[in-house]
Amino acid sequence: MKFVTTGAALMGLCLTANASPIHAERMDASHALAKKQSCTNGPNSRNCWLPGFDSTTDMYNSWPNTGRVVRYDLAVTNTTCNPDGSRQRVCLLVDGSMPGPTIIGNWGDTFEITIRNKMQHNGTSFHWHGLRQLHSNTEDGVNGITECALAPGDTKTYRFRATEYGTSWYHSHFSAQYGDGTLGTIIINGPATANYDVDLGTYTVQDWYNITAYHASTIALNTGRGPAGTNILVNGTNKKTEGTVTTGKYNTVKIKTGKKYRLRLVNPSIDAAIRVSLDGHPFTVIANDFVPIVPYNTNWVLVGIGQRYDVIFTANQTAGNYWFRAEAHAPCVSFNAGVGRAIFTYDNVTAADPNSEALGDVPTTCEDPKSVPKIAKNVPKDTFAKQAQHLPVAFDNRTVTTNNQSIVLWTVNGTSMIIDPAEPTLEYMAKGQSNYPKNYNLINVSDSAAWTYWVIQQAVGAPGLPHPIHLHGHDSYVLGTGNGQFDIDTHLPTLTFTNPTRRDVYHLPTNGWLVIAYPTDNPGAWLMHCHIAFHVAMGLSVQFVERESEIILPARNSEWFNTCNNYENYIRNKPVYPQDDSGLRKRWPPLEWPTSPAPL
Repeated sequence: MKFVTTGAALMGLCLTANASPIHAERMDASHALAKKQSCTNGPNSRNCWLPGFDSTTDMYNSWPNTGRVVRYDLAVTNTTCNPDGSRQRVCLLVDGSMPGPTIIGNWGDTFEITIRNKMQHNGTSFHWHGLRQLHSNTEDGVNGITECALAPGDTKTYRFRATEYGTSWYHSHFSAQYGDGTLGTIIINGPATANYDVDLGTYTVQDWYNITAYHASTIALNTGRGPAGTNILVNGTNKKTEGTVTTGKYNTVKIKTGKKYRLRLVNPSIDAAIRVSLDGHPFTVIANDFVPIVPYNTNWVLVGIGQRYDVIFTANQTAGNYWFRAEAHAPCVSFNAGVGRAIFTYDNVTAADPNSEALGDVPTTCEDPKSVPKIAKNVPKDTFAKQAQHLPVAFDNRTVTTNNQSIVLWTVNGTSMIIDPAEPTLEYMAKGQSNYPKNYNLINVSDSAAWTYWVIQQAVGAPGLPHPIHLHGHDSYVLGTGNGQFDIDTHLPTLTFTNPTRRDVYHLPTNGWLVIAYPTDNPGAWLMHCHIAFHVAMGLSVQFVERESEIILPARNSEWFNTCNNYENYIRNKPVYPQDDSGLRKRWPPLEWPTSPAPL
């Protein structure tokens, strides 16, 4: 990995998870003069950041202009790994590690991240999860929608601005590839809604399989359900006991009595929602996904796939060793043969397996907390009934048999999404074409609507599974969830329009409904999908085209089009591994249902 920064204010800059902000000005500089700060960011003033910017700044409309470019150069390779010591297997890693290097910058920085595909027989694409990509839709990293896949041997550079701050992750959006290790974490330094002394950085909790993600996805495509994982990794490692043999190692963290620590939890799993706790040390939650929230206290945090939680804990217990616990959460229909463990050890104590006891109040449902965003944002209520539309999520119990195999599909709005990584939606637009294939599952959002509302509904007869729904390009304003079928007369009074919970991943309940809204303020083709990798591979996705006339499209002869040409040439030469899933699926014909969203 190579990492450099450039800009007008680089002297003395230390890029760590505890990095101090550099001087910047509000985008509307005249307004900045009216809001100068008298404090600087530190252990007792984490709400501060820069003159004109703090934890009360509305980052949807305002962010620092740092004038700084943060550059990374990352390589993806075919290799092997053995994170719990139990079995060596094929892995596809970023810079040879899992997780890959943490991308670190400051709120308002511009990022230039070069990806080199050194895999011999796999395309790839990189998504910067949760980043808004305001006016940079081409950089969202979704092959078949915002770009062509990157062919073996090819290189491309993503460029985007961090208009938000907090914790996230990056991952391949090429099939289920990230389940084989093609992922890493992101820290965008900024203010916080509670004070702490030390930032411990990102901490991943993820399911792991002794078989490859492609193998696991094939099982799901043929049976309708993916297999359970063989272990849960904490920050990329864990122990595994089989019979009388124990292999691997626990991740260990040193803490000091009296200090307050920030821990950035990330779940990059392919199938498991994971509940997390640290024995003896309750959490104060200060952010979910990229949204700063009014802090609340809890013993356990349920982290769905793709979700992030920033938590603070105080090292105020008897000096010793304490278990960090990460466990598949059965109420989310998540199962695993292992349990995730790590050890937090106080200074001047010898690290050893703890004898600590788990905290109580373990979550018993698959529900996201109804957190309160620090920056209040309201949703118009008067247009809901007229504009809200249904998106039914269904399961095709029939099978489509081609190539001597039977495939089971998920559908959204009657269609199982199957895209072509060599012909993305933005390429159709750039060439002035609008004959999108039906199985691209594309919905045009009205240009005249300032807000759009969606009722995501589990269809009658769909399997009893919750789905972590991830929206690209926006935070979802979560107006409500419930069981059964949504009824506007019954359920409209129960919805929250005043400062509702906001985040980019939220669970659609088993046999229930989820109502979201978002402002149509970001031109682009934006994917919305279930973040269970097996389900997205089986087609559980839809794309919204928003303010199409304002989308900034790639120029001919640009790197963007060169990537497409190179991938098309690669496909033309008959790759070793032909596409056999949603791509994010193309190999068999899609099922045909009506695709116009149903009004309420």
